[in-house]
Parts: sequence; structure tokens; C-alpha cells
Amino acid sequence: MVKPERGPRERMVFSAAQLIRRDGVEATGMRDVAAHAGAPRGSLQHYFPGGKEQLVAEALRWAGRYAADRVARFLAAMERPTPSGLFAAMVGQWTDEYRTSGFAGGCPVAAATVDRAQSSETAREAAADAFAAWTRPVADALTGMGVPAARSEPLATLMISALEGAIVIARAERDVRALTTVARELGPLLDAAAAEA
Repeated sequence: MVKPERGPRERMVFSAAQLIRRDGVEATGMRDVAAHAGAPRGSLQHYFPGGKEQLVAEALRWAGRYAADRVARFLAAMERPTPSGLFAAMVGQWTDEYRTSGFAGGCPVAAATVDRAQSSETAREAAADAFAAWTRPVADALTGMGVPAARSEPLATLMISALEGAIVIARAERDVRALTTVARELGPLLDAAAAEA
């Protein structure tokens, strides 16, 4: 089955997320987004009457959905899912990217939070929504693997927080050391939580 091509609106949301993850919100202009998306500049006002605020918010929400969908794909690829295996897959996505493509991009949600959380309530709320959209499937997966429900969400938050911090350190160091470290050190703790049930 052939996947339908993205329309101009979807391409602009995707492009905004890609540019934000590379350059941050402040350095990402609306014209840059239109050019990256191959969309007419005039379509920006049509699709995003709320301007850059609206586009950034939609890009962040897209990023949250993307991260949530990745959790489902990681689980589907595992023969016998474990908490450490899920976290290793989450980290592996980034180590693979950095080893093959370099350290140019990070998480668009983290970048936007740093750039805009204090100055834009819309961006702050969109970032919070994106992190929540990512945390829910991780917590649900942990519960499904035997982690007590009361610990699943806190551990999901720990996993995402550790990953986000390791991404920042990896970009600063131009090395995947922090990513491999968090996977190695948190793995046993996550598996122990499943064994407690």
C-alpha cells in the first residue's frame, strides 16, 4: 500500500519540528519552515493564522505523538519486552542517529521548552502536552511488563528525563557516552521494578 504524501500543512508542521530540533525556536523563522517544507510562503498565514506561536505548538504536539508512536514500534519489535529493553530502544534511536548523522539535532520539545517556556504560555502548554503524550505509553508499557501501576508513571518520567538529559550532554560532548551510560545504569533499576510485582 502506498503511503499518501503529506500535504503542505503537514509538511510545514514536520519541517518546523525538524528545524526546532536543530536550531531552536528563536532561530527558526516562518520563511525557513516554508522553504524546508517546499510550501508556498503564502500558505503559512492560511494554515497557521495564529502565526509562529500556532506553528510551534503544533510542531511540539506532533513531536509528542511521534515519540509515543515510537514506543509502540519499539515494543512491537521486541520478542519479550522488558523495561530495560524498552529504555535501551529509546536510547538506541538517538545513539544510532548520532553515530550515523552527527549531533546536529536534539529533541524539539526540549529545545522549545528552553527557548520559549518562560515567554510563551502556548509553547509551554504544548511542550507539557508533548511530554505527557510520550509519558503515557511508556508508563502503560511498564505496567504491561509487570511494574506496579503506582511506579509506572514515575519510572516513565525518570526514563524520559534521563534520556533528554543524555541527549543534551551527547550534543555538547559530541559523543554518545552519556546515552550509553544512562541505558546501562538505569536498565537494572527498571527491570527490578518489574520483578517487585
